[in-house]
Amino acid sequence: MSEKQKRMQQPSIAEENGRLYSGVWRQRIPAPHALPSVDLTAGYRQNISGDVINMLPMTAYEGLVYVIRTEAELEESMTDLSRESILGFDTETRPLFRKGASNRVALMQLAGAEAVWLIQLMHVQFGPVLAELLSDPSRIKAGVAIYDDMRGLAQMYPFIPAGVADLGLMARQLGLTTVGLRSLSANLLGFRISKSVQCSNWERDVLEPRQVRYAATDAWLGRELYLRLLGLGGLPPMPFTHRKPL
Repeated sequence: MSEKQKRMQQPSIAEENGRLYSGVWRQRIPAPHALPSVDLTAGYRQNISGDVINMLPMTAYEGLVYVIRTEAELEESMTDLSRESILGFDTETRPLFRKGASNRVALMQLAGAEAVWLIQLMHVQFGPVLAELLSDPSRIKAGVAIYDDMRGLAQMYPFIPAGVADLGLMARQLGLTTVGLRSLSANLLGFRISKSVQCSNWERDVLEPRQVRYAATDAWLGRELYLRLLGLGGLPPMPFTHRKPL
């Protein structure tokens, strides 16, 4: 039995009902057709209001999540990530409520077709291995305000991003005017997401289950929205965008 299979059977710190969680979070993976069926032939270009969003059902990611806390886990995960051609992407940073101040990126999220990887950058170094993935033009990285996230990571280790899909830009090309993750999810996928954990402490030694679910959902939506926008005629990313490090 491989080390990966052992971890899947017996996570390092695991519990189903609300305790701290680390390692592999095993849950049902929704089938592709589980996404709501939404009629996009009329009205998807509208500026969707908060009142309309609040009437929609709440949804969160319910698939397989790997929480990466060691260099060995990262190395093993890169084997799986190298097989993915489209990755939902996001980062999380512990907020500072002082003007002009910011913390370094604490968490990097990547969503593939059947799993999400949450890489705790308080434990795992952002360096050449992850930078190479983000610089690979053959692997799409899709997210909202994704260049802000890339810029934050480039402060930790300089790199030139490639294969980057800005979902807000793709949505504007189709005439949408509200292009945040919550608005796009409501407008294009027909459900709302919770943002209640957004300003929590992402530098925790062990992430809380609610943080794991929130972070995994954001990355998963990056991939799902990219595929939806591409199907509606949104332009895919250029082979490269930056000719020098951010």
